[in-house]
Amino acid sequence: MKKKYSYLLPTFIGAALALGIFIGGKLHFNDTPERLFTTNSKKDKLNRLIDYIDHEYVDEVNTDSIVDVTINNILEKLDPHSVHIPKDEMESVTESMKGDFVGIGVNFYRYRDTIAVIRTVENGPSHKKGIKPGDRILMADNDTLYGGKIGEKTVINTLKGKKGSPVKLKVYRKEENRTFTVTLKRDIVPIKSVVAYYMLTPDMGYIKINRFAESTYKEFKKALRELQRSGAQKLTLDLRDNPGGYLGIAEKMADEFLKDGKLILFTKNKKGKINKSYATDKGSFEDKPIYVLINERSASASEIIAGALQDNDIGTIVGRRSFGKGLVQREMELGDGSAVRLTVSRYYTPTGRSIQKDYKKGNKDYYKKFTDRYHNGELVSVDSIKVADSLKFKTSKGKIVYGGGGIIPDVFVPIGSNEDEAVNSMDGGGFLNYFVFEHLDKNRKEYSGYTKKEFVQDFTVDDILFERFVDYCLNRGIRMGFYDYEDKIKLYLKATLAEQLFDPNTYAKIKSRGDDMLNKVMELDRPTFQQSEVEEIESQN
Repeated sequence: MKKKYSYLLPTFIGAALALGIFIGGKLHFNDTPERLFTTNSKKDKLNRLIDYIDHEYVDEVNTDSIVDVTINNILEKLDPHSVHIPKDEMESVTESMKGDFVGIGVNFYRYRDTIAVIRTVENGPSHKKGIKPGDRILMADNDTLYGGKIGEKTVINTLKGKKGSPVKLKVYRKEENRTFTVTLKRDIVPIKSVVAYYMLTPDMGYIKINRFAESTYKEFKKALRELQRSGAQKLTLDLRDNPGGYLGIAEKMADEFLKDGKLILFTKNKKGKINKSYATDKGSFEDKPIYVLINERSASASEIIAGALQDNDIGTIVGRRSFGKGLVQREMELGDGSAVRLTVSRYYTPTGRSIQKDYKKGNKDYYKKFTDRYHNGELVSVDSIKVADSLKFKTSKGKIVYGGGGIIPDVFVPIGSNEDEAVNSMDGGGFLNYFVFEHLDKNRKEYSGYTKKEFVQDFTVDDILFERFVDYCLNRGIRMGFYDYEDKIKLYLKATLAEQLFDPNTYAKIKSRGDDMLNKVMELDRPTFQQSEVEEIESQN
């Protein structure tokens, strides 16, 4: 059946967002667990019902599943961000928020029925033992990892383990047509949240952050220091598609840009208790131009940073209205390996505005509001954004800002056309990645002579590779105006090749040439900006 990518765009955006916004902030209760969870009649009532079902019901019933359903039903009646994390999901959620795990250090695809290595983590266990992109991992110790019945979760659990534990891999190297074994020791593998950083212009650095995990602030500081050593006197902080994470990490990052004593945010709980967070004198990028990129999928901790800077008249917020999550969650264990993230307070930006969207009509309506933004035109025109005078606030310098439903940027950049965004979704959704992997799998030797710098400067996606991609799409039922977007598709193909051959940073550098928001930043920073200047910078890196 034929597909039309543009028709799928609102659904794609909405589904991606609903998954991404699962991550929330984290604060601490003042009450102890004993005080919070003392016995009461409501708790006894639920316990007694479960006991009756366990012991007296006519059929065997999995009461664990009943409890899970009950928990989910209760949380759904609270707010969209109070959620239950089942036991079997806790490990992956914890690893994502911690920022590392213990494994063998490879990025891989489940390609057909085999584990195919995309690239190894630099200085990780597999990299040190000579595992290469394109290698197939057939076995780990005595566990077979190929075949249609082996799920990806099983593969991941097999390759992970305790730090220092040995694992013997059986590997097939296609380009040499040979199979060999290698024994390596599992080690800590970072899950990067600072996914790219580089010099955008001779005096402006760029940092892209995809979530706020425990490790994010350290990664950010390292990136910022390196950019400052390279001459960065200005910064573009890219928080697009960032669903948030730990509130405390966002506070630390905002502190880097705000002078001592400036209010970052304040929170208020059900008892009316207010906690205020102020900047310190530790900021290393104060009184310097900063541009913050946000879009409709920027939420939570991303909005805290954007709101703190905007309300303090620092920098320029560029992009589209953010998601609108002004609730703070705390994760609490339930005693069986599962947990809940429960909303414990609301946060407010320095001017006193709450940017939380209304959720009184339930979760379905809450997330539908996001796709409504697409249909009512506010992603295309700033004039279509609905604001209420009752939610109008003013900064110390007299700038008007609004609460309710996200951060409205200082400079609006519209979303692209349906087909323009369809190309973006092919990139973000992994479709381009699969095509590029298959291409490299057959033609890897053609790229072996390129250094990273040579590839960025000299490599061009030719018409042959472009036509192969068009055929690849057509064979999978995708129809669109490929030739109207030839330059953009070629740029994305080159960027994806760079990611699989080298690293995500090179991918980001190449892709930035076609980035409307980054181009807007450079226009704002210097109206006489020329794209050739960026290419000159890249040739020097």
